[in-house]
Amino acid sequence: QVQLVESGGGLVQAGGSLRLSCTASGRTFSNYVMGWFRQAPGKEREFVAAIGWSGRRTYYADSVKGRFTISRENAKNTVYLQTNNLKPEDTAHYYCAISGVVFTTAEGVDYWGKGTLVTVSS
Repeated sequence: QVQLVESGGGLVQAGGSLRLSCTASGRTFSNYVMGWFRQAPGKEREFVAAIGWSGRRTYYADSVKGRFTISRENAKNTVYLQTNNLKPEDTAHYYCAISGVVFTTAEGVDYWGKGTLVTVSS
């Protein structure tokens, strides 16, 4: 059974940073794309970032470019999201996602985590 477990969320002041982690288990994820989505209260789930198997290719939503950095450790089946210069509008549940193809929409995702909450105070 595939499981994705996120950690690293919390409460931070505007301008602060958090490092989110997601570790996958239950199968081999060779050649899979890993990434993050987020969902704020009352809003739809939106793409944040994704990274290819080798780590050479990364994809970001315009709203987080220059502030967030995605990386992965394949030996640990883990993907990270370093979030810097956080803004109140970044407040959301952040969900880990894995797919066999590159994705920037939820429809392309094969597996989801249960989420970790990031709250940014002004």
